[in-house]
Amino acid sequence: MQPGFDDNHTDELFLEDMVMNANVVKRDITKVILDSVSISQYLCIVSLVILVWTYTLQSTLDEYSLLFLDVGLLASGFVTLLLTREMCSLGLFFHYLLNIGFFTTGLYVLSPIYNTLTRSISSDTILAVTVSLIVLHLFLHDYSGCPIGVPGGGALFTSPSLTSCVSLNASVVASVFIASRLPSRLHVFAVMLFSMQVFLFAPFVTYCIKKCSLVLHLVFSCGLMALTLSLVYALHKLLFVVLLGLLVFVSVVCPCWLIRIQEYKFEINGPWDEAKLCFDIRD
Repeated sequence: MQPGFDDNHTDELFLEDMVMNANVVKRDITKVILDSVSISQYLCIVSLVILVWTYTLQSTLDEYSLLFLDVGLLASGFVTLLLTREMCSLGLFFHYLLNIGFFTTGLYVLSPIYNTLTRSISSDTILAVTVSLIVLHLFLHDYSGCPIGVPGGGALFTSPSLTSCVSLNASVVASVFIASRLPSRLHVFAVMLFSMQVFLFAPFVTYCIKKCSLVLHLVFSCGLMALTLSLVYALHKLLFVVLLGLLVFVSVVCPCWLIRIQEYKFEINGPWDEAKLCFDIRD
């Protein structure tokens, strides 16, 4: 501060260095819609999990059908990883195969505990908590990349964030609560294995598909949406309308809304900004 000037003194040259909207990102509507497909895709994946839970609780799906479904999902996931081996090496493939073997054994051993875990709690309470956990899972899920840590994945697969870990834990607890309402140990094991495959393994597989080919990612996503909507329609027409409206809102309305509000974004930079170091303080 120079003597003879007020603390808030500015001269006539002060605003000459002002810059408007220097860091505002210009977004393209096509790219925003394509990015929103990943969100719609995962909404369909979670909807399919809820459908399997519902049919299992209604005894429409027996334990052996669930086990066949688990084996089919596991095989298709590994085939997908092999076809995208530029993203996932064979060493990583066998690493996950070994981990899944240990994980499956652990689930089978713990199935009797899960089966009696919530016996003293009412079904309404379990349902309410499960719905809350699924909503929390969807809200905190990392839709921009792979939400799980991948050993040897390099720069493409970073360590999961705190919110991703909370999201994953919420889905696991919700799966345990649903499995605890099933009648037999084999039912519990089949449902838990299915849920863990989807919540742990499916995001990794879909991320590899997206990085391998954008066209393949779009085809897979559209097919998944069509399959989910058809199954939900067969279950309940009102739920079909809700899910269809949600997908349209996420994939069309929200991107257009984002582009629209960009017109009102206003940012100014000038001499009053906090100084930024132009060198690494560790040097």
